[in-house]
Amino acid sequence: MLQAEQGQIQIHTENIFPIIKKAVYSGHEVFLRELVSNGVDAISKRRMAAMAGDCSEGAEGKISICIDRDAKTLTISDNGIGMSADEVKRYINQVAFSSAEDFLEKYKQEDDAIIGHFGLGFYSSFMVAKQVELVTLSARDGSEAVRWSCDGSPNFSLEAAERSEPGTDVILHLMEEELEYIEPARIRTLITTYCDFMPVEVQLEGETVNKREAPWRKSPRDLSDDDYIELYRYLYPFQGDPLLWVHLNTDYPYNLQGILYFPKFSGRADWEKGEIKLYCNNVFVSDSIKEVVPRYLLPLRGVIDSPDIPLNVSRSALQTDRRVRSIGGFVAKKVADRLKQLHRDEPKRYAEIWESLAPFIKIGAMEDDKFAEQVADLVLFGTTAAAGEGDSPDPIPGDNNKTFTTLAGYRSRLSADNDKRILYCTDEAGQAGALALWKGQGAEVLLADTFIDTQFIPWLEYRHEELKFQRVDSELDDSLQEKESELADADGKDSSEKVRDLFKNALNNDKVTIQVQALKGDNAPAALILLPEQMRRINDMGALMEQRLPGLPDHHVLLVNRKHRLVEGLLKLSAGSVITGASGSSPSQQLADELSRHVYEMARLAVGGLEPNQLAGFQQRSCDLMGQLMDRGL
Repeated sequence: MLQAEQGQIQIHTENIFPIIKKAVYSGHEVFLRELVSNGVDAISKRRMAAMAGDCSEGAEGKISICIDRDAKTLTISDNGIGMSADEVKRYINQVAFSSAEDFLEKYKQEDDAIIGHFGLGFYSSFMVAKQVELVTLSARDGSEAVRWSCDGSPNFSLEAAERSEPGTDVILHLMEEELEYIEPARIRTLITTYCDFMPVEVQLEGETVNKREAPWRKSPRDLSDDDYIELYRYLYPFQGDPLLWVHLNTDYPYNLQGILYFPKFSGRADWEKGEIKLYCNNVFVSDSIKEVVPRYLLPLRGVIDSPDIPLNVSRSALQTDRRVRSIGGFVAKKVADRLKQLHRDEPKRYAEIWESLAPFIKIGAMEDDKFAEQVADLVLFGTTAAAGEGDSPDPIPGDNNKTFTTLAGYRSRLSADNDKRILYCTDEAGQAGALALWKGQGAEVLLADTFIDTQFIPWLEYRHEELKFQRVDSELDDSLQEKESELADADGKDSSEKVRDLFKNALNNDKVTIQVQALKGDNAPAALILLPEQMRRINDMGALMEQRLPGLPDHHVLLVNRKHRLVEGLLKLSAGSVITGASGSSPSQQLADELSRHVYEMARLAVGGLEPNQLAGFQQRSCDLMGQLMDRGL
């Protein structure tokens, strides 16, 4: 029979509990996770001991949580292996070796101290309780029940107790400021958050709350598509269905399981914190895993579960080391392998979801050389070419009549004398005029993304030094221009020079370079803004660094199409003007100048070059100009 005794917990500092509260755990609510984890661990140990014949087997493992509002207590019970009086002294009292600081350091270093170590997890109780009681009975034959009690000081009591079945009750007498934990809804939420996938039944007031089964612990052969989708819907409700998933499973050189999902990308993903949930032996640890997976994969969703990821003593933060970097590399490779498989086996499906995959792949390639090698052949671009016919694998049809191609596929269709120039467009509306010109001459144009490709295309050029990427509105080559001679007038000026002079005088802006060409095609615009490739890239990069949308650079080229009937009419209007009055100009010349400025502003408007505060003035001038034209017509 155990003799009642009093004593002090064997630590050298005055009181370890303030350190537990302030230095170890970042949030009080995790006490429930720790106590339930201890209970699960005790159930597992009883099962193993029973198989070895060391104790009775008992009923199926179960954690019970009971609330007593009147007594202001919360009790967490298990039917695990329990403890003897000597084990209570060893696991509960002797939590330190020489000091509280050494105690903390020990648990930061021990690989097996993360989940299920009764000493550390148990003491999290004192974050919410003013007194903690422990009633336990060992499952080993001949054991006697004992009660341990402590009020948060180094003083404890240990005495005989009554308990009919093996297991442990942890009774928390809650502090007044922690009474939220006698609310069933609060406890239910904590069970769902931290204990949902623990392999043991967790009951609250007799009702099972947790799901128990962790799909990521199963073999992919035992899971259907519906199983994967059901888990995603459960973890991320009201987010739609995932595009695809990657099942992770390895036991060497570390133990890791998980399921990662590609969500339908909307541009609102968290590229800094992430949405993947980290578990350790089915216990939820954190939803911030930026130390584990590479940054470019953070917006993926799902679960990574590993007991080998080094956590700090509270499990609330990760400790970065070589093993963590290795795990990150493993995850990236598995993601790349899954993308390769989809691209190979279901190219149309791959093209259909490409726009959601593109940010992960492009950013990942730029940030990780190894990942770049793995996905080198997986990068798609929209293309103006029609989908391949028959057995042709490229271009690939996608959604909404879009077609996609790889860089290699695009180059295979280039002529031998132009196989180094890659034409691309980042804004089909803003670059519509130039795009129509190239398409009109049979050129294939890649359709790139406005934001990411500002960085990705220069990166591609760096990797393919032989290639030159040219946006459709950067310059126009001879194939888009009519070859015809011009006759000079009595002043020695041809029509191109006259058009140039007209626009130069009308705009009166030395930062705008005027070029005049005769453009091919009946639908060629009256004027285009051209942005030299390198100048525009510098402007775009500056906008990116300043976190603003790229505007029209002050220095740019206005290409005027002298064959357009509006431009031809401007020449006639200017040539037929008669100077009147002391101003040295005529109404016809003034109208020609205003029309020239209007042509320029329309070209700017097409490329988003008019600021919001300039649009009102443009609208007013357009109305005034139309009024003048109506007056002349009437």
